[in-house]
Amino acid sequence: MNIDHLVHMANRIGDFFAAQPDREEALLGIADHIRKFWTPTMRAQLIDSVQAGEATDLRDVVLDALRAHGSSLAPHRGKE
Repeated sequence: MNIDHLVHMANRIGDFFAAQPDREEALLGIADHIRKFWTPTMRAQLIDSVQAGEATDLRDVVLDALRAHGSSLAPHRGKE
Protein backbone atom coordinates (compact mmCIF):
# COMPACT_ATOMS: atom_id res chain seq x y z
CA MET A 1 0.00 0.00 0.00
CA ASN A 2 1.16 3.53 -0.69
CA ILE A 3 2.85 5.03 2.38
CA ASP A 4 1.18 8.40 1.78
CA HIS A 5 -2.20 6.70 2.07
CA LEU A 6 -1.17 4.95 5.29
CA VAL A 7 0.09 8.24 6.73
CA HIS A 8 -3.19 9.92 5.81
CA MET A 9 -5.22 7.16 7.49
CA ALA A 10 -2.99 7.19 10.59
CA ASN A 11 -3.32 10.97 10.85
CA ARG A 12 -7.12 10.72 10.71
CA ILE A 13 -7.00 8.19 13.55
CA GLY A 14 -4.68 10.54 15.43
CA ASP A 15 -7.04 13.49 14.90
CA PHE A 16 -9.88 11.53 16.45
CA PHE A 17 -7.97 10.37 19.52
CA ALA A 18 -6.06 13.65 20.02
CA ALA A 19 -9.29 15.20 21.29
CA GLN A 20 -9.14 13.02 24.40
CA PRO A 21 -8.00 14.96 27.46
CA ASP A 22 -5.70 12.17 28.70
CA ARG A 23 -2.65 12.05 26.40
CA GLU A 24 -1.65 8.50 27.35
CA GLU A 25 -5.19 7.30 26.75
CA ALA A 26 -5.05 8.91 23.31
CA LEU A 27 -1.75 7.21 22.49
CA LEU A 28 -3.11 3.85 23.60
CA GLY A 29 -6.28 4.44 21.58
CA ILE A 30 -4.32 5.16 18.41
CA ALA A 31 -2.15 2.07 18.83
CA ASP A 32 -5.11 -0.12 19.71
CA HIS A 33 -7.09 1.04 16.68
CA ILE A 34 -4.18 0.35 14.33
CA ARG A 35 -3.57 -3.05 15.93
CA LYS A 36 -7.24 -4.07 15.62
CA PHE A 37 -8.12 -2.73 12.18
CA TRP A 38 -4.94 -2.66 10.10
CA THR A 39 -3.42 -5.72 8.50
CA PRO A 40 0.00 -6.86 9.69
CA THR A 41 1.45 -5.74 6.37
CA MET A 42 0.02 -2.23 6.76
CA ARG A 43 1.36 -1.96 10.32
CA ALA A 44 4.80 -3.18 9.30
CA GLN A 45 4.97 -0.78 6.38
CA LEU A 46 4.07 2.19 8.57
CA ILE A 47 6.54 1.23 11.31
CA ASP A 48 9.31 0.56 8.78
CA SER A 49 8.66 3.92 7.11
CA VAL A 50 8.82 5.75 10.44
CA GLN A 51 12.08 4.02 11.34
CA ALA A 52 13.53 4.89 7.92
CA GLY A 53 12.49 8.54 8.31
CA GLU A 54 10.14 8.33 5.34
CA ALA A 55 6.79 9.00 7.04
CA THR A 56 7.56 12.67 7.54
CA ASP A 57 3.96 13.90 7.44
CA LEU A 58 2.74 11.94 10.45
CA ARG A 59 1.21 14.09 13.17
CA ASP A 60 3.12 14.25 16.44
CA VAL A 61 0.41 12.37 18.35
CA VAL A 62 0.66 9.45 15.91
CA LEU A 63 4.45 9.41 16.07
CA ASP A 64 4.29 9.45 19.86
CA ALA A 65 1.81 6.54 19.82
CA LEU A 66 4.04 4.53 17.48
CA ARG A 67 7.13 5.24 19.58
CA ALA A 68 5.38 4.37 22.83
CA HIS A 69 3.46 1.33 21.62
CA GLY A 70 5.04 0.35 18.31
CA SER A 71 6.42 -2.92 19.64
CA SER A 72 2.87 -4.14 20.24
CA LEU A 73 1.97 -3.27 16.64
CA ALA A 74 4.87 -4.91 14.88
CA PRO A 75 3.82 -8.19 13.34
CA HIS A 76 6.03 -11.18 13.79
CA ARG A 77 7.97 -11.30 10.54
CA GLY A 78 7.13 -14.32 8.44
CA LYS A 79 3.81 -15.01 10.23
CA GLU A 80 1.47 -12.75 8.25
